[in-house]
Amino acid sequence: MKTTIDYKNKTYPIDLSKPLDISMGLKADKENPTAWYVDAPKFTPVMENGFVGDVNLGGAVNFRNIFFNPHGHGTHTECVGHISKEPYTINECLKQFFFLANVVSVIPEKKGEDSVITLEQIEGVFKNNEATAIVIRTLPNTDQKLRMQYSSTNPTFIDDKAVQYLIDKGIDHLLIDTPSVDKEEDGGALISHHTFWNYPDNTQIHRTISELIFVPDNVVDGTYFLNIQIASFENDASPSKPILYEILT
Repeated sequence: MKTTIDYKNKTYPIDLSKPLDISMGLKADKENPTAWYVDAPKFTPVMENGFVGDVNLGGAVNFRNIFFNPHGHGTHTECVGHISKEPYTINECLKQFFFLANVVSVIPEKKGEDSVITLEQIEGVFKNNEATAIVIRTLPNTDQKLRMQYSSTNPTFIDDKAVQYLIDKGIDHLLIDTPSVDKEEDGGALISHHTFWNYPDNTQIHRTISELIFVPDNVVDGTYFLNIQIASFENDASPSKPILYEILT
């Protein structure tokens, strides 16, 4: 199912029947990745007033309550409401869903006990081609990311100078395969978040950050069209399903 996208006076052919999913599934077991000290997600059938919400237990339908945290349980997209006093929600901030995106891979640098994506690394891999989204894959890229328990591990983060560089290059949507663009324990500074949204000085509510993505090895570095899919949550963040589409030649 092929189509074309007209973008900034250029035409890009893509095949909608060949999506490249860079999200992680959400499942109710200890193998689900977690961060920020949350327990595993819980999926529980409703069992009230004689109603049985589980077909295997005699119910007519499966009807489950789901307990999870968007930030701590897998791929999610967040807006400035994550750090603001004002109640911005992802459903009101994200109004467009297709973007030209660059996929890049980096080996984070060790700085003391930290693992950091630096300005120099981003400068080295950034492709200046009018993309408004960047997808950052950290190396090594193992399947361990799909079940990693990140709490208290001081995961990789991105230096705020690199974030400012991306903003200066026109990036409005930052996607990364770590739990956060900021250091796990930074005293609440959240410098890269504040830099990206320029909050509170000149808040950029249209920008989004997607964290805990997973970019499979078969997705090579390069330029794609990106579709960010969210649920219509009136919350600072929503579980999300970012999809890449290869640009056909």
